[in-house]
Amino acid sequence: MPDSAPASNPAPRPAPGPAPGPAPGSVLGRLSLPVTGMTCASCAGRVERALRRVPGVVEARVNLASERAEATGTASLEALREAIARAGYGVAEAERDLAIGGMTCASCAGRVERALRRVPGVLDVSVNLASETAHLRLLAGTDTAPLAAAVARAGYSLRAEAGPDEAEAQRRRLRRERIELALAFALAAPFLIGMVGMAFGRHWMPPGWAQLLLAAPLQFGLGFRFYRAGWSALRARAGNMDLLVAIGTSAAFGLSLVLLLRGEPHLYFEASAVVIAFVLLGRHLEQRARRATGAAIAALLALRPRTARRLDAAGAEQEVPIAALRPGDRVVVRPGERLPVDGVVEEGASGVDESALTGESRAVEKHPGDAASTGTVALDGRLVLRATAVGAETRLAQVARLVQAAQASRAPVQKLVDRVSAVFVPVVLGVAALTFLGWWLAGGGVAAATLHAVAVLVIACPCALGLATPAAIMAGTGAAARAGILIRDAEALERAGAITLVAFDKTGTLTEGRPRLEGLHPAPGVERATALAAAARLQAGSEHPLARAVLEAAEGGAEGGEARPAEAFRALPGRGVEGVVEGARLLLGSGRLLAESGAAPGPLAAAADEAAARGCTLSWLIRAEPPAALALLAFADTPREGAAGAVAALAERGIATAMLSGDGPAAAHAVAERLGIAEVAAEVLPEQKAARVAAWQREGRRVAMVGDGVNDAAALATADLGIAMGSGTDAAIAAAHVTLLRPDPTLVPATLAITRATLAKIRQNLGWAFGFNTLGIPLAAFGLLSPALAGAAMAFSSVAVLSNALLLSRWRARA
Repeated sequence: MPDSAPASNPAPRPAPGPAPGPAPGSVLGRLSLPVTGMTCASCAGRVERALRRVPGVVEARVNLASERAEATGTASLEALREAIARAGYGVAEAERDLAIGGMTCASCAGRVERALRRVPGVLDVSVNLASETAHLRLLAGTDTAPLAAAVARAGYSLRAEAGPDEAEAQRRRLRRERIELALAFALAAPFLIGMVGMAFGRHWMPPGWAQLLLAAPLQFGLGFRFYRAGWSALRARAGNMDLLVAIGTSAAFGLSLVLLLRGEPHLYFEASAVVIAFVLLGRHLEQRARRATGAAIAALLALRPRTARRLDAAGAEQEVPIAALRPGDRVVVRPGERLPVDGVVEEGASGVDESALTGESRAVEKHPGDAASTGTVALDGRLVLRATAVGAETRLAQVARLVQAAQASRAPVQKLVDRVSAVFVPVVLGVAALTFLGWWLAGGGVAAATLHAVAVLVIACPCALGLATPAAIMAGTGAAARAGILIRDAEALERAGAITLVAFDKTGTLTEGRPRLEGLHPAPGVERATALAAAARLQAGSEHPLARAVLEAAEGGAEGGEARPAEAFRALPGRGVEGVVEGARLLLGSGRLLAESGAAPGPLAAAADEAAARGCTLSWLIRAEPPAALALLAFADTPREGAAGAVAALAERGIATAMLSGDGPAAAHAVAERLGIAEVAAEVLPEQKAARVAAWQREGRRVAMVGDGVNDAAALATADLGIAMGSGTDAAIAAAHVTLLRPDPTLVPATLAITRATLAKIRQNLGWAFGFNTLGIPLAAFGLLSPALAGAAMAFSSVAVLSNALLLSRWRARA
C-alpha cells in the first residue's frame, strides 16, 4: 500500500475548540493516543514518523493491531494531535460528564477546571457551576480514576450520576438542609431581634454568656462546612467563598470571645451568627433555583415510561422494563399512555400529543406506516409499534443529550469571568487586610477594624459572578427546548444575537416539500402517456420529492403500473438524472440541464413561462440525441403554514430575509413574492448555496441559513448560524447550530427571540454581579456595611442573579 492516508477511511481533522493549555501533556512521560484511520503497516509507519518529527518527542511507537500510538518526551498533547492530523489520520475522542460536589463559587469552578485540564489525555473542560457538572472532551479510553484524583486534590469530590439512589439521597439532603436552616435562624433570632431594636434606637442584646451559647453552635456546628471547604481550598493552594466566610466569621467570633473574657460590654457575636445564617439561607435558595434552571432536562427525562407492553410471537402482551426492549420488538400503547420506543405504527390509529417533545400544541394523527417518538402520548386510540430505536438511541434521548450539552457549554463572554475569578479571592483577602490596617492605624481600634474587614470578606462573595452566565444559559436553552428549539451550544447563542440576514432554503423549508405534478405538457408529436411513463422510469426508486410526485402521478393515472428503472441510470447532482429508456438516452431535470444538453424549449416555452409565473417548479424531459425537449413537467408545492408570518416577524425585528432555490428564476421569485421575501438566488447548486452565504458574509452581513436537506449541509456549516429543520436529514442537523424539532418556519424568529433574550439575561446578570462587588467592597471597607448586612446582601446577590435567569422559563414562542 502506498504511504498515504487511506481514501476509504479518511480521518477528519480534530474539531476546533479551546486549546487545552500548557498543562495537559506539557511533561508527558509516556502518553498513549488512540489513532483512527490506520489500515495497514504503511499507515502505522507514517503516523510513527509524523510523531517523531514533533519537537520534544524522544520516542514514538505505533501498534496497528491495537490502533494506538505511544509517545515519550515533553511535547504537548495538542502538538501530537496536530501531527497525526497532518499525516491524514485522527485521534479518537470521547466526551464525559462528571458531577462535582462541593463547588460554591466561580473560584471553585475555575479551580476544578484547571485541575482537570492537567490530567493527561484531557483535551478540553467546561465546568458549570449552576448544574455542578464538568463536561470533558478527552482521548477515548481515558481512565476515570485520575480524573477523580485531580478533583479530590483540588478540594472537591465526584458525586454519583443522577439515578433512583442519587435522587433519594438528594431528597434527604434537602430535608436536612431545611432542618439546619430552621435551626440556624432559631439560634440567630435573638441577635436579629436585637439588631432590629437598634435600628429603632433600642439597644438590647442577650447577656454575653447567652450570646456565646447561641453563636458557638452556629459557628462550629452548622458553620463547620465552611472550615472544611476552606481547608480543602488551602491545601490546594487556592481560595474560595467558604474560606472568606470561615476567616471573617472566625475573626468576629474570636474578637467577641476575647472581649467577653475581658468583661467588655460591647460584643460582636451577632456579626458571626447572623452572617452564617444568611449564608446558609443563600445557599439553600441557590440550590432551589439551580434545580429550577435544570428543570428542562428533568422534564424531558421524565417523559420516558418505565415499562412497556411487548407482544410475543403469539401476540400476547407482556409488561417488561424499558431496558429489556430491542429494535424490532412490537409494543402496544393504549389510549392515554406514553410511547416507550421510537417506532413505526403497524396497527391502529390515534391522535398523538407531541407537545412535550416538539412544542406542537395540536395533536398529530398517526396511522399505519407513520413514525412516532418516545415520550409522546397516544390520546384516543390503541397503537401497535414496531420499535426502530430504544433507550439512548431514541429521539427523546438525543434531544436530552443536545440540551445537556448546550447547558454544559461555555459562552465566549465567560472568559472574562474566568480571568476575574482566578485572582478574586487573593485580591479580596488583600483588600480585607488593608481595611483592617487602615482602620487600626486611623485610630478606629481593633474591634472596629476587625468588623470592617469581616464585612469586606463577606460582601465579596463571587457566587453571583459564577452563576451569572451558566444560569441564564440553562434557563434559556431549557425554555427553547420546550418550544421545540434545540440550541447546540452557548456559542450559538452569541452567534444568533448578531444575525442581520436569514436565508431560507425553499423546498421543504418554506414549502411543504411534498410537491405534486400539476401539469405535464408534451411536445408536439409526443403522447402524454409516453412522456409520463418515460419520466417515471427515470425516477424509479428515487426518494427525491419531485421523483415521488412523478411516480404517484404515473401509478394513479390511466398509464398505471409500476415503473421499471431506466437502464444506464446516472444522477446529475443539482441538475437531474439521465438513463436509457426503450433504447433512447433521455434526461430529466432543470432548465440548467436543458441548456447544457443543447436543447431548446421550442413550442413549450409559453407553457413554461405561464407555469413559472404561478410559482411552479419546472422539469424538462429531454432527448439527448438529437437534443430536443420532449415534455415539460410543472410541479406545485404549497408554502408551509406560517412561512409568510415568519418572514414578517423577522422584518419587524429589522432582520432581512433571502431565499436560495434550485428552481428557475421565475418560479423562485413567484414564491418569494408570495411570502414577502425580496432577495432571491435561483438555480443554485448545493456548493453554490455555500458560496452565496459566503458572499453575503464578505459584504459584512451576519447570516443565518435555514435548511433541511443534504444539499443544504454545506451552507448550514458556512453560515454564522445554521438552523436545520428537525424533519430534515441527519446531515443537515449535524451541520447546524440549531435544530427545530418540528418543520415550522415561525420557529426561526422564535429562535432569534429566545437567543437574544438569553444574551440579555447574561449581560444583566454579569452587570449585576460585577456591579454588586464593585460597589459592595468599597462600602464595606469604608465602614458603611455591617457584617450582618453584608451577609444578607451577599445571599441576595446570588438569588437575584438566579431569579433573573429563571424569568426566561416564562418565555413562550409566539404562535
